[in-house]
Amino acid sequence: MQYGICNLSIVPLRLEPTDTSELVSQVLYGDSFKVIEQRKSWSKIRISFDSYEGWIDNKQYIEISEEQYLTLQIENPILSKDLVEFVEDKEQQLYAIPLGSSLNGLSLLNHLHDGHVITGLKPKANIIETAFLYLNAPYLWGGKTPFGIDCSGFTQMVYKLNGYKLLRDASQQATQGEALSFIEESEPGDLAFFDNNEGQIVHVGIIMEDNYIIHAHGKVRIDRLDHSGIYNHDKRMHTHKLRVIKKVI
Repeated sequence: MQYGICNLSIVPLRLEPTDTSELVSQVLYGDSFKVIEQRKSWSKIRISFDSYEGWIDNKQYIEISEEQYLTLQIENPILSKDLVEFVEDKEQQLYAIPLGSSLNGLSLLNHLHDGHVITGLKPKANIIETAFLYLNAPYLWGGKTPFGIDCSGFTQMVYKLNGYKLLRDASQQATQGEALSFIEESEPGDLAFFDNNEGQIVHVGIIMEDNYIIHAHGKVRIDRLDHSGIYNHDKRMHTHKLRVIKKVI
C-alpha cells in the first residue's frame, strides 16, 4: 500500500482518471490518503478523514511512508482558521491555503506557517458562527472551500472546523447521528436532510434558531425551514422537501 499527502492548496478529486471527468470532491492542503491504485498519470486514493475515494493527478501530491501516514492519523488535527492563509517552503515560495486545511503535515512538507490555527472539539453553539464564514460562497459541485462549495462539503467542513467528523455526501451524512421527530426538537447546529421525488437524499443544511437554515444552494444562503422543507423567499416557493432531521452532536 502506498500513501500520500496533498502539498497544494485545492486539488480536484475526479470520478475517472482524466482532467475532463466529473469533480466529486476536493483534496485540501495537508489532507493525507491511501493510494489504492496507481497508474502512469493518475492515482485512485482513499482520503483518511472520511474514506472518500476518487482519482488525483500524480503531479499534485507527494508520497509519504506508512509510518508518516500513521503518525498523521493519531495526532489531533490542527486546521487553518482564516479564509485564506499562506505556507512557505524552504525556497521561500508561498502557497495559498484555504480555510480548514490540515497543518499536521507541515514538517513532512518542509513548510512553515505562522497564521491562525484551530484544534480540538468546540461547543455546539460554535457551529453557526463557523457556518457564517462560508456565507455567500458560490455553489460548486464537489467543492469544499469558501471559493466554491456544495451542500455536503459545506456541512462537512463546518463540522470539521469544530472537531467533528461527517462523511462526504449528504446521503452518507444522513446515516450519522440521531433522528428527531419534529423541527421543534432541533437545536442550532443540527442537520436537516432533503430528498428528491425518488426518495433519495440529495441535500443537507444546518439548522439555525427561529426556523432558519443555512445551506449551499446557488450560494451559501439563509432560508426559512418548515415542516414541508426549505422556503426560498426570493423565489416565493419551497425548493427542497424535508426528509429527516439528525442530531450529530
